[in-house]
Amino acid sequence: MSLVSKSVLEMSFAGDEPPLEYIVKGCNFAPSDLSSCSLSSLFPVIDISLFSSSSAHSNSKEEVDIALETLRSALSSTGCFQAIGHGMSSSFLDNVRDVAIQFFELPVEEKQKYARAVNESEGYGSDMIVSANQVLDWSHRLSLRVFPEERRRNNLWPENPSDFRGTLLEYALKTNSVMDLLYKAMARSLNLEENSFSGQFGERSLMQARFNFYPRCSRPDLVHGVKPHTDRSGITILLQDREVEGLQILANNKWARVPVIPDALVVNLGDQMQIMSNGVFRSPMHRVVTNTERLRISVALFHEPEPEKEIGPVDSLVNEQRPRLYRHVKNYGFINYECYQKGIVAIDTVKI
Repeated sequence: MSLVSKSVLEMSFAGDEPPLEYIVKGCNFAPSDLSSCSLSSLFPVIDISLFSSSSAHSNSKEEVDIALETLRSALSSTGCFQAIGHGMSSSFLDNVRDVAIQFFELPVEEKQKYARAVNESEGYGSDMIVSANQVLDWSHRLSLRVFPEERRRNNLWPENPSDFRGTLLEYALKTNSVMDLLYKAMARSLNLEENSFSGQFGERSLMQARFNFYPRCSRPDLVHGVKPHTDRSGITILLQDREVEGLQILANNKWARVPVIPDALVVNLGDQMQIMSNGVFRSPMHRVVTNTERLRISVALFHEPEPEKEIGPVDSLVNEQRPRLYRHVKNYGFINYECYQKGIVAIDTVKI
């Protein structure tokens, strides 16, 4: 692969034609055309406060049962829904977006203080190159390990804007509580013990934050912000741009746009939850498209088991009607990342 002499941001400002390395040439596991449809009904809005034990006395059993059924249906079809009732105010979510934008607007030399090393995933930069045939994404990212605390690389956490660290930590802690609630609700929706999924993550589970910046692109018909992939996580929670759409999920062999709901969190299942649920729940193929008009930002939090913690299908979800579909596996995140860059469906590599 030839070296790309300009960054995505430099090419965006100049209105350059994207180099060959960024051109989508097709995909081994998803349609490569850029047509899409807007089907909001595919991504229901669920009030997750209904799943909280503190709300048990203020909501009827019927309301909770309907919400659990909606959750089960969404996660077994598209693998995605939009969560409200998460307890975070509109102003707080805007603060999270604001620190992301403020960091991205810093001079290049300031952002480079937090640059990703060549063979590492954490820090600020673009794609890590793992394959000679890799198609590059039209984006810049700031990736940071949040939990466990002792694995944080504090030298990569921006000091400017001054409230970046505090805002990210507060957001991560609040989102971690949301994830705990959702793992229990997912188990309840399948009539399982509440810790059937969360118990597989271990006491030192991982949370990774990724701030995504998608500059304008002169050829959105040829270039992706992020190419089609499934997530390596158990759960991914995404705070979308307040106004600009871009996330699309493959549903019924068509790309469906996930609408922007400013105060909602997009909940997207990852491969490890598909494995744990023995394929009952689905880890959706998704991508991010580019546009010619505006910068788009998003903030994703990924939750994964401890790398050395073995995960596998919950025993009670394995039976004659649904035999075991996946083997037990450790460090699935590494498997997923390498497969993603090579255009291989990672979850297929752990099927029985």
